[in-house]
Amino acid sequence: MVFRPAKVAVFIDGCYWHGCPEHYVPPKTNSGYWSEKVIGNVRRDRETDEKLREAGWLVLRFWEHEPSDACADKIALAVLARREARLARGD
Repeated sequence: MVFRPAKVAVFIDGCYWHGCPEHYVPPKTNSGYWSEKVIGNVRRDRETDEKLREAGWLVLRFWEHEPSDACADKIALAVLARREARLARGD
């Protein structure tokens, strides 16, 4: 999700595809291929985060297993804070 005026980018990462430290279980078949795929996804995630931050965005990442209401609260607080900061600067 993107909150363009506030420059907040939100990602919900799947536990398997993004290597969740709590829930990722390496595959039993074709493990080399899939492990490299997940490592590549994580690397791309970090590169994306860096590029967005360099462009002035706030990046929020959540795991798919996190409670949606808790994620929504964090997102709302971040968006409101960024909007208030913009208003205070007169943007």
